[in-house]
Amino acid sequence: MGRIDKIFRKKGATAFIGFAVAGDPDKETSVRIAKALIDGGTDILELGVPFSDPVADGPTIQRADDRALAAGTTPDTIFAIVRDVRAYSDIPIVFLTYFNTIYRRGIDRFYCEAHEAGVDGILVADMPVEESGEVMEIAQKYGIDPIFLITRTTSDERMDTIVRRARGYLYLVSVLGVTGARKEVSPEALALLHRVRKHTKIPLALGFGISTPDHVATCRRAGADGVIVGSAIVDIVERHLGDPDAMETSLRRYVTGMKDAAEK
Repeated sequence: MGRIDKIFRKKGATAFIGFAVAGDPDKETSVRIAKALIDGGTDILELGVPFSDPVADGPTIQRADDRALAAGTTPDTIFAIVRDVRAYSDIPIVFLTYFNTIYRRGIDRFYCEAHEAGVDGILVADMPVEESGEVMEIAQKYGIDPIFLITRTTSDERMDTIVRRARGYLYLVSVLGVTGARKEVSPEALALLHRVRKHTKIPLALGFGISTPDHVATCRRAGADGVIVGSAIVDIVERHLGDPDAMETSLRRYVTGMKDAAEK
């Protein structure tokens, strides 16, 4: 059983999946951010691989990508960050990336290096499931869970194809549009959760727009196996760029509050 599977086997709680952009604002601070998320209670650490054109992301994460790239972040940097985090914790680590980054590195090489560094799952945000065959084979070769997105516009037929290929968990996009904090979890997001549940027993994690303990509690009551929080975390990083100590304190406090809501 892999590290991701072990998280979702725990009973009575919704897993908290915390997202940060690897290399934002620099390698050393990025490692400190990851450790603060872990110390706050994050169950699964999702690291965004910075990309110049992150079409699924809103302005908060786009700015984080820009900071990471401006700091000289490369795949080598990101794998080094993972190794540092892995030396600190056995937490499951998932990459959220875009296919061009993998392709330029070489698909086999990227997945091999991810495996050797300690990555457990990879979500390729712009890879259609219909074109995922080669990546799926290589992911299986290295024991890395392929994570897929499902949105409110995903047809039942396409959903069936996705759930047959997915491992670890499914990332349910709770809103139409890009990442970013919202005021509430929409009824449509909860309807998506219930619709997908009819197709699979794979753990379901809701993301995009979740930012408060009330959001987490709503998702937990609706039966979500996990919640994914990104923009709210990256916003804390951005607000404290000049004070890493305050950044760490704020991140730990925020995650602890969110995690508490996931367990009640």
